[in-house]
Amino acid sequence: MFRRAFSVVSLVVAFSAGRLAAAEPKVWVGEHLTELVELYREFHQHPELSFQERRTSARLAEELRRAGAEVTAPFGSNGVVGILSNGPGPRVMLRTDLDALPVTEQTGLVYASQVKTKGQNGQETGVMHACGHDIHITNLIGVARYLAANKDHWRGTVMLLGQPAEELGGGARNVLAAGLFTKFPKPDVALALHVDSTLATGKVTYRAGYTGANVDSVDILLRGRGGHGAQPHTTIDPIVQAAQLVLDLQTIVSREIKPIDAAVITVGSIHAGAKHNIIADTCHLQLTVRSQSPEVRKHLLSAIRRKALAAAASAGAPEPTVEFSDATPAVKNDEQLVERVLPVFRRLLGDENVVLAEPKMGGEDFSEYGVAGVPIFMFGLGSVEPQRLAGFKRLGQSAPSLHSALYYPDAEAALATGVNVMANAVLELLPPSN
Repeated sequence: MFRRAFSVVSLVVAFSAGRLAAAEPKVWVGEHLTELVELYREFHQHPELSFQERRTSARLAEELRRAGAEVTAPFGSNGVVGILSNGPGPRVMLRTDLDALPVTEQTGLVYASQVKTKGQNGQETGVMHACGHDIHITNLIGVARYLAANKDHWRGTVMLLGQPAEELGGGARNVLAAGLFTKFPKPDVALALHVDSTLATGKVTYRAGYTGANVDSVDILLRGRGGHGAQPHTTIDPIVQAAQLVLDLQTIVSREIKPIDAAVITVGSIHAGAKHNIIADTCHLQLTVRSQSPEVRKHLLSAIRRKALAAAASAGAPEPTVEFSDATPAVKNDEQLVERVLPVFRRLLGDENVVLAEPKMGGEDFSEYGVAGVPIFMFGLGSVEPQRLAGFKRLGQSAPSLHSALYYPDAEAALATGVNVMANAVLELLPPSN
């Protein structure tokens, strides 16, 4: 289905120069950029936490209907599925995430989020699109509008997916479990982009193969026998077990995993005791575990359990509880799909603006669609204007990272590039004739 490679340039044979120029994504974006930026600011001002994205979902559904898509919403919690059909041909899925973060915005922007809500712990928190999902949503709408208005430039089906709860790692599983690939035609390929807070606008990043990490959360409850701190011989101290275990866990990566294989075990939280002179009954550890290959992932999780049992056994303590959760597989970009789309990026932006990305140990549940059998490609989008990046450098500062209360994208420039490259990628994958 994807054997023949087409480019936008090849359409010159079929269309007059004037008609083609008017329909080029770059030209279209230039004509509609102001309204897209206004839409972005609306999403930015009304962020919603994971699995609470009702307003965001409804607005995305409304925009996709206006663009001419057949919309099903809500789907899989607060998901949105829009279908743009344009005759027989391949099927391409475009995905955006919808949720925001429990972060109180400190950017000082006139359109900064003022939203407050109760977080998972029941305490009030600010809410902010500190990970750029508002850019992703607006970008998807822009591409949908372009494709709907230029159906003579492509043939096939575009699935436009608004996915909830990426930040919790459960949103993709929800929409898949709801029947995304059974109630709707399964796509041949899937594309997504993600803003990069350290990359200049006008640039994109790519990587074939693994570009993210498997993410697992681990809770370990070490058990002991509490008592007086002045009489430790009458107790079994779970904090001493924890101290030994924290060090032992690091040897899994340093002595059991090949040095060339990516792996991280971080103990992010330890809780035990309430007073200086009381030895507690239990100690609770919370870990995040990162890997890339399934084999390394399996080894890490098995070894963590083994080390926890060993620490307890060495202290003569009861067996600990080891629980695994929040499992998200690593993003693995399909090599053939990357190879197909990459020339489009280079033609549009120039070789110097298409940058090979380093693999990262962050998680992204876009990976779930690849595990479900669809070739995927997630690429990075520069989101900070070069002058602003240069200003940080002059001051000896790093640009605010994603999830920072200070991060904000330069929306106009980011969207100008994002809509252009993604729309052109779709045109490449859905040529008007075979």
